[in-house]
Amino acid sequence: MKKQLILCFLCAVILFLIMISIDNDFIQRISPSTNSDDSSDVSCYEVPNTSDGLPDFDPESKSDKPIRDRNIFFHETSCFDDGGLILKARQACAVESAAKMNPNMNVYLFFVSPSGISNQSREMFNQLQTYPNIRIRRIYPEEYVRKTPLELWYKSGVLRRSLWPRSHMSDILRYLTLWKYGGIYLDLDVVVVTSLERLANFAGAEDWDAVAAGVIGFDTSTLGRRVADACIRDLKTNYRGDIWGNNGPGVITRTVQKICSTKNVRDMTTTRCHGFKVFPPSAFYPVHYKKWEMYFETKDKNTTMKMLEKAMTIHVWNKLSRSRQIRVNSDVPYAVVAREHCPKVFNNCGETF
Repeated sequence: MKKQLILCFLCAVILFLIMISIDNDFIQRISPSTNSDDSSDVSCYEVPNTSDGLPDFDPESKSDKPIRDRNIFFHETSCFDDGGLILKARQACAVESAAKMNPNMNVYLFFVSPSGISNQSREMFNQLQTYPNIRIRRIYPEEYVRKTPLELWYKSGVLRRSLWPRSHMSDILRYLTLWKYGGIYLDLDVVVVTSLERLANFAGAEDWDAVAAGVIGFDTSTLGRRVADACIRDLKTNYRGDIWGNNGPGVITRTVQKICSTKNVRDMTTTRCHGFKVFPPSAFYPVHYKKWEMYFETKDKNTTMKMLEKAMTIHVWNKLSRSRQIRVNSDVPYAVVAREHCPKVFNNCGETF
């Protein structure tokens, strides 16, 4: 009997090791070390702006005021040192692609860190600011949550107890921003390849197991308000600072499962979901994260480009791909897409993208 128990235990350990070795997302959910660039220091969030810092976001001003349901939002929740704000070329590409493909929508890039623009990123900012529909602003989280359902919850210090406070701040902001203004939220490793202007209340499946939070939209209609309210409630109720993906994709997945009365993504039809649209993986995540290298290789380029034909965005899985360089004269799929959809950034980023 003891031998059988020991054998069963060893089998369980081996199965666990195999699981975490092949599933990077699983590793990220359980291991603080995987997001090594995500410091626990978020003290910059409430530090006053420097004299050369970005303009503060003022939703009541004529220039900043969001257009009803015609907004696209990006958030950069890193804290930067005295060297200034950093915006990498691929991040800038995401913002440019959104503005270029959606000229009738306001595109907002919110920073939470003070200070001016770093010398290394100045050209990226300059290129983005040639688009009249791009707004690059600084927000203060404690002020941003004021008079919202998250005010007291946030002020309780919940973020400071997180293992990944900057990532979880991004989760909080994506749902809160859509709750406040309506529109579309996009991750900074997303390239927009077609117009998103007709999309309203939607999310996309990363695969057929879960709904993802890298591309989501809620408008200010009754349905949009219902979904936004439900996401805010779920975030407060189920927030976990010790589980990396619980507060981003976890929130929208749980919310849509309740609205659609099913846990099966394939069964989440617009009719069953009362008008909310859950797009298949091919819409926003045409290349699965386990195959992210397809964006960076010419080996199966034709196959990859074929996969992108029906996509509205591509998600390049920055946590996995950030160290893979691309030369600007390269012909890999990511370079082909960037050259067309964020040309100003791509042509002014130097020798590597």
